[in-house]
Amino acid sequence: MTVLNTQEIEIGSNITASIIWLHGLGANGHDFEPIVPELNLPSSIGIRFIFPHSPSIPVTINGGVVMPAWYDILDFSAMKNINEEQLLISADKICTLIDREIEKGIPSERIILAGFSQGGAVVYETFSNYSKKLGGLMGLSTYYPTAHLQHDTHVNKTTPILIMHGNRDPIVPLQLGEEAMHEFNKEGFEPEFKVFNMEHSVCPEQISLIGKWLNDILTTK
Repeated sequence: MTVLNTQEIEIGSNITASIIWLHGLGANGHDFEPIVPELNLPSSIGIRFIFPHSPSIPVTINGGVVMPAWYDILDFSAMKNINEEQLLISADKICTLIDREIEKGIPSERIILAGFSQGGAVVYETFSNYSKKLGGLMGLSTYYPTAHLQHDTHVNKTTPILIMHGNRDPIVPLQLGEEAMHEFNKEGFEPEFKVFNMEHSVCPEQISLIGKWLNDILTTK
């Protein structure tokens, strides 16, 4: 399997944790790079941020235009009519990145998955099938289109999950974020759910909370 190209930023010299953070439709691995210093994470933790670039593929809802995408979206029916096979392939590629970090000496329990919009859907699927204990899962303005698939999630039942969404999101409606939370509840998880007064984006209050959440996880393990 082809390994994804990535942008990487390291905080501190002794790297003990990794955060794999996926962008949304039409963006790339540079999209969330500017957020890293705003998280105010201490260099003493030693964190490697990994921002993968998705492949570029034709996207049906955008008239078949080729653009960065983790999978094709076929129509606007609540964003659930997607190319599921492509999503699963993307999730497998994220598993490969996790395995690569473990090979570098990072314990799986100190690897956190994060994703915005399409990227969030991919990390939801990755998390739900990965065979080792992970450090955390964060979904931003996203949804869970593969919740209907069979998942073996027992190894991560106590792993922290943070779901964040805007109450004015015109792209991925808040209802889809709430549905994702309920799906994780049904699978035995206890996700934390936060709603912000914003559209399909991130806001300063949210970034501050993300920094605290990451710090809490990585300083208690």
